[in-house]
Amino acid sequence: MKKITIGGASKRSGVKVPTIRYYEGIGLLAAPSRSEGNQRSYEPADLRRLTFIRHARELGFEVDAIRTLLSLQDEPNQSCASADAIAKARLVEVEQRIRSLTALKAELEMMVEGCGHGRVDQCRVIEVLADHGECMHSHH
Repeated sequence: MKKITIGGASKRSGVKVPTIRYYEGIGLLAAPSRSEGNQRSYEPADLRRLTFIRHARELGFEVDAIRTLLSLQDEPNQSCASADAIAKARLVEVEQRIRSLTALKAELEMMVEGCGHGRVDQCRVIEVLADHGECMHSHH
């Protein structure tokens, strides 16, 4: 495959052009070579790296974790203990978020079920939103 422009890299990797520039700026992606017209010129390895970063971001990994994962990918003979630890930490965060969202869902269901469809001064939705102490769960 020949080298491609930043627009082509964006289309193939699913990463927006400003985001590609940002990743270059923070060092997640090496600055590419430039064409005679001073346009960025990307290699297949750059596209693979962009796809890796995009997928990691979609899974909610923070930039520092992605940086570590990329360094592990760059040196594949290392132990995968660091990668496992990063993934386990992300899993704990996701599980906590699920618990929080489950509590939020229950709270919203109670608010909607408690709505008498009468006047605002009797509305359970307004009452709960006005006073967090009325909530079933304190953490949502």
